[in-house]
Amino acid sequence: MSALKDAIAAAVDRLGDDLEKLSHRIHANPELGYQEVKAAAWLTEFLDTQGFKVERGVAGVETAFRAALETGEGPTIAILCEYDALPQIGHACGHNVIATAGVGAGAGLAAVRDKLPKGRIHVIGTPAEEGGGGKVKLIKGGVFRDVDAAMMVHGFDRWVGHSDLLGIVRVGFEFKGKAAHASADPWEGVNALDAAIQTYNNVAMLRQQVRPDARLHGIITHGGAAPNIIPEFASAIFYVRSINIAYMWDLQQRVIRCAEGAAKAAGCELNVIEHRDTAYEPMKRNAALLEAFRANLRTFGVTESPEIRDRLGSSDIGNVSQVIPAIQPMVKIAPDGTPIHSRAFEAAAKSPLAREGMLISAKTMAMTALDLLADPALVKRAQAEFNRVPAAGHPRSAPASRTSPQ
Repeated sequence: MSALKDAIAAAVDRLGDDLEKLSHRIHANPELGYQEVKAAAWLTEFLDTQGFKVERGVAGVETAFRAALETGEGPTIAILCEYDALPQIGHACGHNVIATAGVGAGAGLAAVRDKLPKGRIHVIGTPAEEGGGGKVKLIKGGVFRDVDAAMMVHGFDRWVGHSDLLGIVRVGFEFKGKAAHASADPWEGVNALDAAIQTYNNVAMLRQQVRPDARLHGIITHGGAAPNIIPEFASAIFYVRSINIAYMWDLQQRVIRCAEGAAKAAGCELNVIEHRDTAYEPMKRNAALLEAFRANLRTFGVTESPEIRDRLGSSDIGNVSQVIPAIQPMVKIAPDGTPIHSRAFEAAAKSPLAREGMLISAKTMAMTALDLLADPALVKRAQAEFNRVPAAGHPRSAPASRTSPQ
């Protein structure tokens, strides 16, 4: 096993320049969720050259893919890639590094395929993590049905084996008023922007009444056409997060009531758009997988930082962790203290530090996948632990949208 892991690491190192070029290419061509046509093509072309059998457009999602390496009957281990960017600030979440670490891990395993234990490696391309719920669609499409365990990494400003994730649900509001001249006849108008602003203020006041593990934040997405026209239409979207999935759904209803009250006060009609199909769930910890990953990470001299308790985000890897054992260690690709979703993090995602983090995490994931193929007992321990921990729970059924009268 030690010699095989050395061979995997050497193979990843040999591909280091190619992986960095691929990472920089994705970074220089940021694509939003479900529009990652270039990134998906480049990643699948790379996997093709490494000998993977590639399926494109899996689960009916054009920019999703699954690349398979099979050595016989045994466990199926998935390595996940993300490659969508953020609006305006590009790869400020480092998804270019996530993607190349994933295909790099696959390439490292492919280089020693003749010596691998029996089983299957799936490198799965998961689009639209930034709000689009790509992994949710792949779960519903059956992509993870036969997978025994999954892993991926995420860029950060330090190495952390596990980070909790908050559940998140998005809710949109559309306010309909009545246009009028803002100076000559303002009394004839019904101001939709007033309702949107009051909703924002209501939610801002609600924040002081929520638990510390919850987050509420949003933006006004449309506020009118011109200052001299009473806005007849306005819209906003809010994110509701909590580590507790039931509390998240309760908070969502309170945010909706904030909008309902504002619409009533302004005399507007309100349309509520509930994005339940893309709700993200909290991350379910799996110590068996984490310890295997950590043992391999230590061979590269990495010192892991304590778990983060006060800088928590959300991701659809949480949904994957609720259906199969899964991990998402955090990888240092930026200097200490660099906030994610910032211009500084976007710049760091193409730095030498990002290359180092990408290569180390590619090797570590490949070596951990090897451990899982070689030791069915490790897979069983991960699954037994997964089965002991209750699932987070899924959203209760409700219509996708509804309209509140004036």
